[in-house]
Amino acid sequence: MKKLLAIFALLTANTAALFAAAVPAYDTLISHRGESVDAPENTLPACKTAVARGFGFECDVYLSKDGRVFTFHDKTLTRTTGGANTNKCGDVTWDEISRLDVGGWGKWKGSKFEGTRPALLEEILELARDGRRIYVEVKSGPEIVPYIKDIFAKQSKATNANTLFISGNSDTCRALKEQMPDYKVYFVSYIRQKWGKTAPFWTHEEMLARALESKADGIDCYFDPDYVTDDFVKMFTNAGLEFHVWTVDDLNLAIEAFRRGAKTVTTNCAKKLLEEYEARLKAAEEG
Repeated sequence: MKKLLAIFALLTANTAALFAAAVPAYDTLISHRGESVDAPENTLPACKTAVARGFGFECDVYLSKDGRVFTFHDKTLTRTTGGANTNKCGDVTWDEISRLDVGGWGKWKGSKFEGTRPALLEEILELARDGRRIYVEVKSGPEIVPYIKDIFAKQSKATNANTLFISGNSDTCRALKEQMPDYKVYFVSYIRQKWGKTAPFWTHEEMLARALESKADGIDCYFDPDYVTDDFVKMFTNAGLEFHVWTVDDLNLAIEAFRRGAKTVTTNCAKKLLEEYEARLKAAEEG
């Protein structure tokens, strides 16, 4: 009873909303690019760390010039290779990519992660576990989908119960739903950060239209609390779409996102958020 009351105090919403709201937990916090606060983003070490800690994770994938699907976030290879290769992800072969060090850039320089290469999608799928989800963000266009489908067909661990797709490309979302209909697909949307101000790419109605056009099962939206209002979330859920958010590293914002209707929250620090949440619950119970 004390724990239930503590949850009520933390979420501060009406009774009906409280019973429907998700809370920070192992199955509702998604590690962004793996547990990227403690290992280089989009690497096997980062993804394995998320799994070892009990969380699902998100990773980004591109299609190489020779048809391999590999983990990387940016359009070019520049940032996380420390400038060793400045080509676009789709303009290089897997042989070139496999020789890149994405574990020794920035704060990771001199760390135990130096020498880590990008991962192949098939390596990522080996980490699939029921009870948590892998969010595969597809950064390439629809041409990548047959390669992804083939990779999934040759393995058994990743299923529609533990793996789904997200993409900001409407054509890619539609191709995924057409060619892999058993898997959920979420349309990724965000707002532009410019000169210290935020401005939406689309109005709320335009964003809903894009999500519906993509044939997605839901939306995964950047969480700006001034933009992602209660009514905004309801607009999507009333249309039959799931609502998820990214990337939230502050516990108060994560709790607010859940209160407004997010089913999952993607974060760079899942372990830290869950520990902070459990500490609050314990303090509320003892108080």
